[in-house]
Amino acid sequence: MKKNNQNKNNLISISPPAPPASLVPSSPEPPVPTVPENPVPEKEYPNSDTCKSQILSDNKNKSGIYMWENKINGKRYIGSSENLKRRFTEYFNINYLLKNNSMYICNSLIKYDYSNFSLTILEYCEVSELLIREKYYWGVLKPEYNIAQDPTAPMSGRTHSEETKQIMSDTAKQIDNPGRFKTGHNHSEETKTKISDAHKKIDHSGRFKTGHIPSDETRTIMSDAKKGENNPNYGEPRPEGAGRPSQKIEVIDNKNNQTTTYDSIREAAKALNINQTVIVKYFSRNQKNPYKGQYTFKKIEG
Repeated sequence: MKKNNQNKNNLISISPPAPPASLVPSSPEPPVPTVPENPVPEKEYPNSDTCKSQILSDNKNKSGIYMWENKINGKRYIGSSENLKRRFTEYFNINYLLKNNSMYICNSLIKYDYSNFSLTILEYCEVSELLIREKYYWGVLKPEYNIAQDPTAPMSGRTHSEETKQIMSDTAKQIDNPGRFKTGHNHSEETKTKISDAHKKIDHSGRFKTGHIPSDETRTIMSDAKKGENNPNYGEPRPEGAGRPSQKIEVIDNKNNQTTTYDSIREAAKALNINQTVIVKYFSRNQKNPYKGQYTFKKIEG
């Protein structure tokens, strides 16, 4: 009997085999914060053309994150500004768009027109939080028109080729601080030819010689150099009769059967509450169909 009791005790003392590691429950991991797919915006303007005045009025002295959205292809651009009204004023300036047409959003606003873009204020926030919040919305909405990969480093993602790096390095070695080539530097034959050709096009007064036609790029540079404070007549009153005369136009309202004459394109655009680029494009594209099925524009010569 004693022997049996001993065997029984031995059986009880045997511990069960350990379960496989894959079956052992791990400690719960902290939950991953979820990001809403459609953040609730502060304000929405479905047509940036017709809502222009309201956009500028609503966002005076405000900082925040905004988004342009192309209603034709669905592509978006997200940006931030410490002064939203000033930023939007720039976007509504056709000269600003033309000057910055290397930016996808500026080029697209020109191509598709303001009426085909909606504008959304995603969030108003403090200036110190702008880049952090902008980066957050980039991660959520993946805007297609944004070139940079990180708003905190606008040029991130752009890498120079090894050839370009070598050229930059070699050039830096040849140029001193004022931007001139160092004494003793010898130009390559190609550079000498370019310098020679440039001198052949310019007379002693610094002007292009008669018969030479500057490239479009050169014309743009020359034009920009004479704008604003760079113009020698900046701030001076314009002499009477000087300047290019405004283009008089005739606006035919086909729905109401009315015809109105305006002294300038700007005056007509203001009266119709549209952007003047609409009328400029109407003429440059030689359009015949009424704008929005209602207005026909005609130039008045003389």
